[in-house]
Amino acid sequence: MRVGLDVTVSARGVATRVGLAVLAASPAVAMRLAGVHLPAVAGMAVFGVAVLSAVALLMWASEVARVDLPGSLALALLALVAVLPEYAIDIYFAFAAGSDPEFAAFALANMTGANRLLIGIAWPLLVFAAIWAVRRRGQRGDRTGVSLSGHRRTETIYLLVATIYALVIPVTGRLAWYDSIVLGVLFGLYLSRIGRTEHAEESLVGVSATLARQPARRRRLTVAALFGTAAVVILSSAEPFGKSLVEAGTALGIDEFLLVQWLAPVASEAPEVIVAIAFALRGRADDGLGALLAAKLNQWTLLIACLPIAFYLGGGEFAGLELDARQTEELYLTAAQTLLGVAVLADLRISRVEAALLFLLFAVQFAIPTQAVRYGVAVVYAVLAAFLLARHRRELPALVRASWPTGRARPKS
Repeated sequence: MRVGLDVTVSARGVATRVGLAVLAASPAVAMRLAGVHLPAVAGMAVFGVAVLSAVALLMWASEVARVDLPGSLALALLALVAVLPEYAIDIYFAFAAGSDPEFAAFALANMTGANRLLIGIAWPLLVFAAIWAVRRRGQRGDRTGVSLSGHRRTETIYLLVATIYALVIPVTGRLAWYDSIVLGVLFGLYLSRIGRTEHAEESLVGVSATLARQPARRRRLTVAALFGTAAVVILSSAEPFGKSLVEAGTALGIDEFLLVQWLAPVASEAPEVIVAIAFALRGRADDGLGALLAAKLNQWTLLIACLPIAFYLGGGEFAGLELDARQTEELYLTAAQTLLGVAVLADLRISRVEAALLFLLFAVQFAIPTQAVRYGVAVVYAVLAAFLLARHRRELPALVRASWPTGRARPKS
């Protein structure tokens, strides 16, 4: 994979930003090593900040690693590290559910919350940021939405297949071992597909661009150090952060399910969303939305596939996590929202009207978290998705063909 270098920052600026991230995470690591148990709200803040810092370190490391790794390996690495903190928190809940059934609900809450935040908040924010950037600079460009490159059809079609399968999971009443196999294989096929495609040269910005300019040996040691530091922070913080969320809900009188569903994903997804919006503000909205689309696919396939495995390793039944009524609602709602997201992108474009619609529907089910509203919004998602897919029906054959290459693709011009 070729990687171009774009706007850099000074060496002092890099040291300052990396140092601040490490400094912010240090209290969490120190307290975990010392066995200190913080009050629920304080623990939520300290370990949440550590998770946030780890995400920043991971993103810098993964971007710089692309300079030295072959294409397919780099893609696999990026797909995993982008949402590693989200994995750590969610897998902790699934593992804990093996011995304490109460935690099973939290595993699904965290996963569905992270997925819905990406489409309901991150996608619209990026679209409006891109439109604002074009208008502010007085440049020629799309002032009513964001258009995507043709190779984004790959993520879109695999996201569609995963969503169709996800609609079946609530019918079985559990998240089972065979779901892990199906979704894991689907993610593997996706990696194989994108590994066969040559993309255009991509630019690194900020900290990543500066680190990528270093001599090879120093660059690789720096990447290893960043990955290692982030791993230590995540391993130290994921479990206490998850416990603090649950305890804080009880202490503050807030529904623990809602706290786990929304606050934890905000902490783990925020830096990635910020980077994607930064791309949009620099006139690279396609790259930003492409990154969010890949993250959504990753969480909707591999993350879900990991949950039954973690549950079993934690002492749970081999059959998998049993779903209650609330979890079933959340899965249907998340799948319906994803289906609408796929339908919106079927023509490789998301307009400001579509972005506003995604945000509005998310806001309704977020503000009024009742069973009737969740199912009602899910129906609206499904109806709109059917309408858009019918409207974009001429684009569907190209979308289906993107699931597997007929030959090696040429680099994008």
